[in-house]
Amino acid sequence: MFAIVVPVVFLAVVGYMVLGKLTDLVPETSGGDAAGLVGGTAALLLLVATVTVDGRNCLETCATHVVDGLVFAFKAMGVVIPIAGFFFIGNSDFAATIMSLGEDAQSPGFLFDLVSAVQEVIPNVPMVMGLGILLIGMATGLDGSGFSGLPLTGSLSGALGPASGVDVETLAAIGQMGSIWTGGGTLIAWSSLLAVAGFARVNVLDLVRNLFIPVIAGLLVSTVVAVLIF
Repeated sequence: MFAIVVPVVFLAVVGYMVLGKLTDLVPETSGGDAAGLVGGTAALLLLVATVTVDGRNCLETCATHVVDGLVFAFKAMGVVIPIAGFFFIGNSDFAATIMSLGEDAQSPGFLFDLVSAVQEVIPNVPMVMGLGILLIGMATGLDGSGFSGLPLTGSLSGALGPASGVDVETLAAIGQMGSIWTGGGTLIAWSSLLAVAGFARVNVLDLVRNLFIPVIAGLLVSTVVAVLIF
């Protein structure tokens, strides 16, 4: 019964949030409110399941499951947090806070500064330009977000595309794919890939290692085909 009830309830939660986003029928739920809704639903389902299965011992069993979940979360994140912190230092959104520079201090963006410096040495050859934009997109995805680098790759594509004779939209799409596939949940262990690894009960770093070759091969092939065709 719970194998049916749990997916149905979470699908209803997703449907509720979609309705709030697209219509005025229900209030929009996002950020912390959305996390609270999902977490509260999970907690209620856990409590109902333990009451059904364990009866009078339900509260003790429920607490044990919560502790097991927290232990697993810390095990999964323990290796990831120091690595992620290193890359977050290169992001201007987090660098000032990590290095305690103060609210009024200008936050350095080491990662994006490095990417901006590399653009000057990319030759105006279509294939090299496409691969260069791909690498820049992948570098901007190192912070675990697949979207933070899109303004940079888009502006670079607009500036470098006409000089190299490559379609600007094609270059922008190549950079976008590099950023999203890297930081959006396949190659970066501190991205949404953590949730997938937790759901599948596998080590997130092992998952990254297994995904590396097929994802990189796919990005390279798609970049070459895009430059040749478009």
